[in-house]
Amino acid sequence: MKALVVYTSQTGFTKKYSEWIAKRLQADLLDVKDAKKKKKDDFDTYDAIIFGGWAMAGKVTQSKWFLGKAPAWKEKKLALFCVGASPKENPDVEENLKNLLTDEQRGYIRSFYCQGGLDYDKMKAPSRLACKALVSMLNKKKDATQKEKDMAEMLSHSYDISDEKYIEPIVEYVLG
Repeated sequence: MKALVVYTSQTGFTKKYSEWIAKRLQADLLDVKDAKKKKKDDFDTYDAIIFGGWAMAGKVTQSKWFLGKAPAWKEKKLALFCVGASPKENPDVEENLKNLLTDEQRGYIRSFYCQGGLDYDKMKAPSRLACKALVSMLNKKKDATQKEKDMAEMLSHSYDISDEKYIEPIVEYVLG
């Protein structure tokens, strides 16, 4: 099986997962910037195409490119994974995954979540400011729920909760 992993990464977590997946599948690896430069028929030789982006506000960065191409690739194994700062056990993760794809897209694309973390040193200014503003807002909230307090604590500093074990469902799907 010939596979391709296409990704976009801001702070390195999605790149790390993409590299792990590519290594396990002996797949080609492309940054989405390079994939966008490819001709349509450059993707014809692949049996599987996996796209990874980072999760932000219930969306996956750059997934519009992948989802726009996916209808022409329906005969391939297609996977979309996102990497986020939330632990995999967070109930919002499953809800956000469900909303990534339409009912029709779920017929030919599988979606996955890999927990990553935050790296404020590598984050671009707008994202860093948005996270810091959210933390500030949550900390100032008088009637904050425990969930909101936990979120404020988690987002208040850089951390890494990534683990190679989270690629297993993606690898199993592609090889299955």
